[in-house]
Amino acid sequence: MKLNDFFTYIQVDGYSAIPKYLQLTKSVLAAIEVGKLKKNDTLPSINEVSYELEISRDTAEKGYKHLKNLGILGSIPGKGYYVLNEDYNQRLKICLMFNKLSNHKKIIYDAFVDAIGEHVAIDFYIYNNDFALFKELLTTKNEQYSHYVIIPHFIEASVDEYEILNTIPKSKLILMDKMIPGIDGEFGSAYENFEKDIFQALEKALEPLHKYHTLKLIFPEQTYFPEEIKKGFSKFCREYGFIEKVVTDVVNEPISEGEVFINLMEDDLVTLIERIKMLNFKIGEQVGLISYNETPWKKIILNGITTISTDFQQMGRIAADLILRNSREQVEVPFYLTLRDSL
Repeated sequence: MKLNDFFTYIQVDGYSAIPKYLQLTKSVLAAIEVGKLKKNDTLPSINEVSYELEISRDTAEKGYKHLKNLGILGSIPGKGYYVLNEDYNQRLKICLMFNKLSNHKKIIYDAFVDAIGEHVAIDFYIYNNDFALFKELLTTKNEQYSHYVIIPHFIEASVDEYEILNTIPKSKLILMDKMIPGIDGEFGSAYENFEKDIFQALEKALEPLHKYHTLKLIFPEQTYFPEEIKKGFSKFCREYGFIEKVVTDVVNEPISEGEVFINLMEDDLVTLIERIKMLNFKIGEQVGLISYNETPWKKIILNGITTISTDFQQMGRIAADLILRNSREQVEVPFYLTLRDSL
C-alpha cells in the first residue's frame, strides 16, 4: 500500500473518547478486514504516522506495539513494521458477566464494547446478584473464552466468591467495580475503592454539609453494596462530628430538618423524594440529598441531585484496555463528587 493510500483508511479522531492508540489499532484492523492491507505489506514508520495523524510519537508506537502483541504486525529492526497476520477476526472471545442491569451498568457496557472494538465476540450474562446462578453460569460454560470480565456483586453475605473465581486462569480474569479478597495470582481489574471513595467525596462536600447535623446512609439489609461503604461513611462522621445513622428501611425512617440522606438504590431515591415533599421540607435547605451513581436524569430532577459516583465510562474503557494490552494491572477508577441543588 502506498503511503497516501494508508492514511486514506487509517484515521484518528482527536475528539473521540476512545484512546488514540486504540483508534489507530482499530483502523489498521478494519483496513486488513476489507483487504486494503494485506499480509507482508509494510506500514509507514512511527514518525510518519505521528506526523500524518497529528498524534504523539509515543501514541503511534503504542498502537503499533499493541498490534504486534496481538500477533497482527511483525517488525524488523531498522526496517519497521509489516502485516504478519490477516486472520484476526474474533481472536478474542469474552465472557462478560454483570450482576444486574441499570443505567450506570449500561454506561459501563457501552464504553467497554466501544473500546474493545468490532473484531471481538462477547457473550453477555446477567446473574441478578445471585451467587448460585453466577456459579452455575460460570461452571456450565464450555466455550473457550479468551477472557472473563466480571462485576462480582452478590446478595449473600458470606459467600466465598474467591473460590469460584480462582477456577479461572488469572491471565483471563478481569474484575470490574469490586475487588474480591482471596484471589490467587495476578489478574487485571478496574475497581472502586469503596471505603476511601465515600470518605473523600464527603470531605469535598464539607462546606454545604455544615448546615446539617445528621447524616443518614440508606443501606438495605439485603443488598449487594459492599460493607466498605458503611466503614467510610462512619469514619467521616466520626472525624467531622456529624451524627450518623445507617438506615435499612427508607419507607418508615423519620425525616427531620437538618438531616442529609445518602442513598444507594434508585428506588429508594424516588421513595425518599416523595416522602420529603409530603412533609413540605425544602430539599437542599432543610433536608439534603446525596445519591450514589451519576446518571443523566439526576442532572435535571429537583434542579439537580448531588451525586457521588465512579466514572463508569472510564471503568469500561480501562477493562477493555487491559484486555487489548494483555495487562494484569489493577487500576483504581476515579471517583467524583458532583455538587447540585439537593445539598
